[in-house]
Amino acid sequence: MRVCAPQALKKPANPPHQHIKTVAQSQMAQYPSSLTLSPPKSQPMASLRGSAATVRLLHSASRVRLSLSSASSSLSISSSSSYSPSSLKCLQFSPLAPHIFKDQNRSSMSTVAAASDPAQLKSAREDIKELLKSKSCHPILVRLGWHDSGTYNKNIEEWPRRGGANGSLRFDIELKHAANAGLVNALKLIKPIKDKYSGVTYADLFQLASATAIEEAGGPKIPMKYGRVDVSAPEECPEEGRLPAAGPPKPADHLREVFYRMGLNDKEIVALSGAHTLGRSRPERSGWGKPETKYTKNGPGAPGGQSWTAEWLKFDNSYFKDIKQRKDDDLLVLPTDAALFEDPSFKVYAEKYAEDQEAFFKDYAEAHAKLSNLGAKFDPQEGIVLDGVAGEKFMAAKYSSGKD
Repeated sequence: MRVCAPQALKKPANPPHQHIKTVAQSQMAQYPSSLTLSPPKSQPMASLRGSAATVRLLHSASRVRLSLSSASSSLSISSSSSYSPSSLKCLQFSPLAPHIFKDQNRSSMSTVAAASDPAQLKSAREDIKELLKSKSCHPILVRLGWHDSGTYNKNIEEWPRRGGANGSLRFDIELKHAANAGLVNALKLIKPIKDKYSGVTYADLFQLASATAIEEAGGPKIPMKYGRVDVSAPEECPEEGRLPAAGPPKPADHLREVFYRMGLNDKEIVALSGAHTLGRSRPERSGWGKPETKYTKNGPGAPGGQSWTAEWLKFDNSYFKDIKQRKDDDLLVLPTDAALFEDPSFKVYAEKYAEDQEAFFKDYAEAHAKLSNLGAKFDPQEGIVLDGVAGEKFMAAKYSSGKD
């Protein structure tokens, strides 16, 4: 493993215990600007893993410390910001990697990862694709990403109080919000992937899973960016009530109240509503829908619920067509769905998407990416692009008056 140190790193003027030299100290004496951690050729790797030297990566809300310690000496590299590809650019995994992440308690869903690693993000995406193939869990993964990001309030400056995609949905206090009923199952599905990729934040993993589910269901390529920073404690979760309800007294007004608060417009509201082409509503969770229909009684997955479309694992524009026609009692139409063809402004877009799937895909992809960015804090600040699909030139503060 090789770590390029910040410019501020200097060789100690009066190192203690000069008769004892660790591997890192001897390297520092030769190369003041870098630190190389590797055992001498005559020393087996196992001995480096014991008490003679231990490597730990410690992460907190404000700093990262990489420390090499032995029985009689220690050496630390400190940074004023969270670990990221921009602050420690030359981190490379080696046989020591499992020991680096050991202190992060990888088996716990409350782990806070450092800024996401691009290589691990790509590998995690492949694992998500395999999960989708085996579990047909596209709808609940889309919902997971949406509900983590949909708490954003553009009228609040500070991160994380302003909400947005910050990984807070992994905490029980937020999972127990009424709008999040059943999402604990989504966390169980992706937990093995999070355990496997410690270098991916929860916030990024939720959004990666959501976008990948859309694409794998036949939807458009989402111009995503990554590098979202996680909140670190349940006290940083948003209060309940920021997500849209299914049956408010004035559905169109309610949709605008919720999505305008996030900085989204009528076109984006209608486009995002089109994601209901995937999935089912279960009355035991939401209070809406039939216990089962001819489209859901045999699954895939757990049978039951009522879907918005007949092929509810296929992403297309069927949602708009079916709501407009309303000819099948086995297909669900919520009050907020019906409002798309009843409200004059919404109807312009709903009619367009019912006729033109290409237009729907284009507008949906842009709106999904925007929703995933709203309020998030990125490290590096400009985000991480995986496939050369940059989308908008996103800055973390674009959608709020904050400085993060």
